[in-house]
Amino acid sequence: MEAGVNETMPGPVRPMFARPDVLPPDDGAWALEMKWDGVRALACLDGQRTRLVSRGGQDITATYPELAGLAGALPGRPALLDGEVVVLSPDGWPDFEALQRRIHVSAGVAARLAATTPVTYLSFDLLHLDGQDLLTAPYTRRRELLDSLDLNGGRWQTPPSFTGVPGADLLAVSRQHGLEGVVAKRLASRYEPGKRSGSWLKIKNVQHQEAVVGGWRPGKGLRTGQLGSLLVGIPGPGGLAYAGHVGTGFTHRTLDLLTGLLAPLRRAGSPFAEELPADHARDAIWAEPSLVVEVVFASWTRAGMMRAPTYRGLREDKRPDEVTRES
Repeated sequence: MEAGVNETMPGPVRPMFARPDVLPPDDGAWALEMKWDGVRALACLDGQRTRLVSRGGQDITATYPELAGLAGALPGRPALLDGEVVVLSPDGWPDFEALQRRIHVSAGVAARLAATTPVTYLSFDLLHLDGQDLLTAPYTRRRELLDSLDLNGGRWQTPPSFTGVPGADLLAVSRQHGLEGVVAKRLASRYEPGKRSGSWLKIKNVQHQEAVVGGWRPGKGLRTGQLGSLLVGIPGPGGLAYAGHVGTGFTHRTLDLLTGLLAPLRRAGSPFAEELPADHARDAIWAEPSLVVEVVFASWTRAGMMRAPTYRGLREDKRPDEVTRES
């Protein structure tokens, strides 16, 4: 039996992914959803218990104890949901920075934070229900069944899916509320586990890029004893391609967290496939390339590096070999 799936409900452990693209035409063939700022998770419900599984197949149930009651919203009904774990701000929109407090914590700390910084599960797809496999059902049917479950209460919601709404208008709303963008889903598409299909498109307001940390430069002045900037790269055919150094966007807590996470990853030599610019490598401390972060940036340079990158957060739900360059 595959990890992340219980005995009453066979199914996949890998979610379907969206491909970076532009807005599709407003031709009635697509549904639009907000692109939520959170941690992707499958919710496995057996009618009594809730099990949360990350996009990489790890059990993350203990990290979010306040979601344990989700199965109780469907008593006696096994189901497999796809969705996003978020922290909602007072105005009801996801706060990715606040979500960082819930990452890389022990079960005991998670239980305490559940009271002060609670998460909410936003469900946007339904893969199994009452023993029925819905993977080959069209998006419209899966969405119809999901909406019929009325999963709105406690620490879970089912955000709306929009059809017949101009994509540019919805993208403007996402920008107004500080979201990444929108996701367009072809109405007739089936669910393709583990694939980055052209049936799902992600359209972003600014350029976001996940990157693998291959080292850091030590901080100076007020940052002495902590990191000054991260040296990041993107895996490619020739190895880890250097993509620049990230020195802004850190809070004091983030600096402490990253400093602690990177310390045991130190290594003698550079993990990057090519030689770094001399001013970047001069005082570099190299790290095993196992930590994934997300950054926002202005544009790509001709040399393939990010211009003006800013740290946005850790991506504990993503493995280094899953990181690809966003077009």
